Formats: sequence, C-alpha cells, structure tokens
Amino acid sequence: MAGADLDAARLAAVISPLRRTLLAAARAAERLPEIPDPQIEIIRALPRGTVAGPGELAGRLGMSRPTVSNLLTTMEANGLVERRPRPGNRRHVEVLATAKALDLFDRFDLASGMLLGGAAATLSAADRSALAAALPALERLREALTRPEEIP
Repeated sequence: MAGADLDAARLAAVISPLRRTLLAAARAAERLPEIPDPQIEIIRALPRGTVAGPGELAGRLGMSRPTVSNLLTTMEANGLVERRPRPGNRRHVEVLATAKALDLFDRFDLASGMLLGGAAATLSAADRSALAAALPALERLREALTRPEEIP
C-alpha cells in the first residue's frame, strides 16, 4: 500500500502494539487465560453454531494441516474445541468451539469494548471523530490483507 498521505510503517508500528496492549488489558480485567494467537485464530474461525473440518480451517487460516492438527489436539485437551465424527462420513471429523471457548471470547470482547470505550473517552472529541471515521477504512484494510495475492 503506497501513498504520500499514508505512513504505512507508522501505521504498522501502532497497530501491533495497540493490539497487544488491548489483549493484555482485557486478559487482566477479566482474569482470562493466555491463549496463543494461532489458537485464537481457530476459535475466531468457529463462531457459535458453526463447524469446520481441520483441512478447511487450515486453508481458511493459511496454516498447514499438520499445524492445525497439533493445535486442535492441544485445544481439545484444554477444553476449547471438540472434534466429532462428521455426520454421514465417520472417516472425517468436524471441529466446533466449546461453550468454554465461546464464553472466554464473549468475556474478552466485552472487556475489550469497555476498555476501548473508556480510553476513547479520555481523548478529544476530534480524536474520537477521527477514530470513528477511520473504522470503515481499517475494516477494508483488514479485508485487503486477507487477499495477499491482490497486494502489489
């Protein structure tokens, strides 16, 4: 992404630490366990009421099948996912996030929203407006980053 009006390096230097700071603050606020990023990605890929096969998860997340398999084994042992035979084809399994994992994410999302709202309240009205205006562009930026083949 190039452009005279965008300092991409500065944006990257802000986003990563902001994410880590928010994650740590939300964990502390809710006394949540530390869950490694790849496991978080898997749980985020399995919203409430959805299932997916390990191969499908690997493809969707850009991970190797053995990596996903190892992550699922650990996550299953920690009660974060359940693997069960796929109906109609018992040779294949489907994966779903457990109630425990979904509860942890609900608590994390609630704490994150409250922390961000509280922090934003300390900013000027102009800064809050700028953040609100930036949200659609940040969402489109996130989407563009999921399609690396289209990035020049």
